[in-house]
Amino acid sequence: MVSIQAPPKFSLTEFLQLPETKPANEYVEGQILQKLMPKGKHSSIQTFLAPAINQVGIPQKVARAFTELRCTFGGRSLVPDISVFVWQRIPVDANGEIENTFEIPPDWVIEILSPEQNPMRVIDKILFCLDHGTELGWLIAPDDHSIMIFRAGQQPILLENDGAVLPVLSRLGEWPLSIKEVFSWLSLN
Repeated sequence: MVSIQAPPKFSLTEFLQLPETKPANEYVEGQILQKLMPKGKHSSIQTFLAPAINQVGIPQKVARAFTELRCTFGGRSLVPDISVFVWQRIPVDANGEIENTFEIPPDWVIEILSPEQNPMRVIDKILFCLDHGTELGWLIAPDDHSIMIFRAGQQPILLENDGAVLPVLSRLGEWPLSIKEVFSWLSLN
């Protein structure tokens, strides 16, 4: 008989003392899980989406998007592809500058699937965020040009129609971002 040992469990405190890695590690229920290195489609959407959000949110001082930001809350330490925070919730230090440590969930969490990524783990991350106060979650699937929308207490909605206008963080108001625009960032035309 072969004995299979479970990987050692770490405490959150022990995990947070480890050096950062590239790609980032996440801490979920005592396990350290390494994120996948973004591929071309993932990287392209992430590169364009975060600045698009900031172009709308920063001038009005209503929200700000961060890429690959470690958020530690609820016993987990996660690194969403894009984390969006309402302006008043962005942690600041004594100098009024953005803190290095975010110990709150984002208001809007955006994950972009890579080809080898387990969608169930990503959905679990989004649901965990919603359970801890996140208002909105997106799961972007570049390969089939679809986006699943998550809101606390509601069933997820799958959007696949190019003309569909995507729901955004409520503080951003009526921002008519469409699925077509998001996936246009994949094209060189």
